[in-house]
Amino acid sequence: MNNTALKIQEQSTEKSGVLRLTLTDFRNYPFLRISAAPGPVIITGENGSGKTNILEAISFLTPGRGLRSARLADIKRITPALVTDEYAPTEIANFSWAISATVQKGFEEIEIGTAAEKTVRESEDESRSFERRIVKIDGNKVSSQSELGKYVSANWITPQMDRLFRGGSQPRRSFLDRLVYAFDLEHARRTANFEHWYREWCQLLKSGHNDNSWLKSLEENMAATGVAIAAARREQIAKLNRFIESEPDDIFPNVLLELDGMIERLLDKMPAVDAEDYYQNLLQKQRRNVLYNDGIDGVNRTDFKVYYRKKRMPAELCSTGEQKSLLVSIILAQSKCQTLHQGFAPVLLLDEAAAHLDDQKREALLEKILDLRTQAWITATTPEPFLRLKDDALFMTVRNNQVFETNLSAGE
Repeated sequence: MNNTALKIQEQSTEKSGVLRLTLTDFRNYPFLRISAAPGPVIITGENGSGKTNILEAISFLTPGRGLRSARLADIKRITPALVTDEYAPTEIANFSWAISATVQKGFEEIEIGTAAEKTVRESEDESRSFERRIVKIDGNKVSSQSELGKYVSANWITPQMDRLFRGGSQPRRSFLDRLVYAFDLEHARRTANFEHWYREWCQLLKSGHNDNSWLKSLEENMAATGVAIAAARREQIAKLNRFIESEPDDIFPNVLLELDGMIERLLDKMPAVDAEDYYQNLLQKQRRNVLYNDGIDGVNRTDFKVYYRKKRMPAELCSTGEQKSLLVSIILAQSKCQTLHQGFAPVLLLDEAAAHLDDQKREALLEKILDLRTQAWITATTPEPFLRLKDDALFMTVRNNQVFETNLSAGE
């Protein structure tokens, strides 16, 4: 065992994870309460029974839009339940859905609540209802989702990510930004601000109201924030590459990570302040592109490139099984880095993780999860592939919108 592995095991002796989870009007669940412990949690059930919804709820205990990147309005149950929970942010009548949890961080237990709040915005002409996400920590409302990152972090693999390396760049960019969030809580705010200013800039240009001072202000904000986003991405890629280089190249092959983006390349050549000036001037020159719906170059078009290091082969040219192995390698490296950085291991959310992994790789993945000493929520249709964990894991079965402890002796 190398020194890095020893440090990770020392750090992860401080238990972390979700101890209790309560859902109200969330997806298919009118009301659900689950108790768990740090360590693996195996959730089995038929397809469409709601296994992934539980993982999605846990992902909402971290900053962002969850593992499905869903709109708030799409998450609520069609027929709401009339249930309240002592740990919910407030009475459910004011919300379309709510999640509450008790999480462990070292020797500390923290109560977290998040929900979609029903709000009405009044104007002179009309009133408009909408939903916004709120967060409470130990009963106190906080102003930013980024506060969640101080108490819970999570990495996930979903079946949708099987196409991560073969589709367009946007999903890879979002995946990369989530890796950055774990080390830089302000990155989420920066990316949200950039997207807001970018939309406002495009709307202003297309409206024909060419207020030059307003446009310049937006371009200045976009340039400064865009360069900060690019710098954070570069730092994260460098951190992961350094860590991966020190890891053995085993059954999950080592990867090489790169960024393909104009602003990132600028930072290789010049200081950030000069890159900001260049980016701002570029945005001014690209104003006409918006009118013709042409692409605007910048951090919104950066691509995240992954290579099978030993073969020096782009991930998109690898087989489906190799791509899954490369993805697992990235998530494991990220989780180990987070453990060293934070002092506690992130929660792993593995939705149908055994798909495209042969028996040998599945067994290796389970062994690495145990070595990491993290809480891992794993979904599958049957428990059999994970029976080697029966002494280390909690097994649950989803049926009829409820969760039951799995009776392994009865072969449930």
